[in-house]
Amino acid sequence: MRTVNPIVVERLMNAVAQAPVSSLLLDYDGTLAPFCLNRQYAFPYPGMTALLQEIIDNGRTRVVMVTGRNAHEVGPLLAVYPIPEIWGCHGLERLRPDGTYETPRVDEPVLHALADADRWLRCQGLHNRAEFKTGAVALHLRGLDEATAAEARSQVLLGWLPIAQNTPMELLEFDGGIEMRMPGRDKGDAVRTILNEIGPEVPVAYLGDDLTDERAFLALGTAGLSVLVRPEWHPTAAALWIRPPEGLREFLTRWLQACREGQHLARIESSGPK
Repeated sequence: MRTVNPIVVERLMNAVAQAPVSSLLLDYDGTLAPFCLNRQYAFPYPGMTALLQEIIDNGRTRVVMVTGRNAHEVGPLLAVYPIPEIWGCHGLERLRPDGTYETPRVDEPVLHALADADRWLRCQGLHNRAEFKTGAVALHLRGLDEATAAEARSQVLLGWLPIAQNTPMELLEFDGGIEMRMPGRDKGDAVRTILNEIGPEVPVAYLGDDLTDERAFLALGTAGLSVLVRPEWHPTAAALWIRPPEGLREFLTRWLQACREGQHLARIESSGPK
């Protein structure tokens, strides 16, 4: 089990302090915000919005959200300004801070598969637990007792598997549910895109909690620090594990301190002897 290694964290924070810009990549549900049965009320843990706002205001961090939600859902919940870059639907969508929105074309076979999945859910009385997204439909099982959730999961796999096998779709399991989605980009692809854009010298960290974040951890590799954020540890590709909200708050606070240190050093250098 890998827990917080002060040396590794301090090495990253020193790099953040010395770099003119760093990148902080964050999952939303389960990482910045606790899970909530009503997804529209899944607000960040207390204090997280203020910390992120200060990090953004400092100007030395490129903050990027990488989430399973639709990209446009995150901004109102996060409540920071300006809204950071958001990769939604596990990497299928990209919403830039200037409002530019990118998403792959959803072809007819995908639409037909999603319609079939929706009809199956309605027949099984599970439609009220569905979330419809760009090129995907997710069934949320959170809130059910363990036995009922396991039975529903098996039922969904039995009903959706033939649809996925006969169409260009894939099934993706996440903590608390199952998603049928069009193939293509995932969180790992989002991370790889960002790494290519920022270059090898920029300090970067990715924080996530879910099975879907494992692809991002693997994509980041040794290019940055991958951090598992969840109350209980599980086998992971992440380098470190922290518990929310206390461990998350400490990490973001230290990141903000490093940004301020860097800002202070930059002022000293700019006012030095000519």
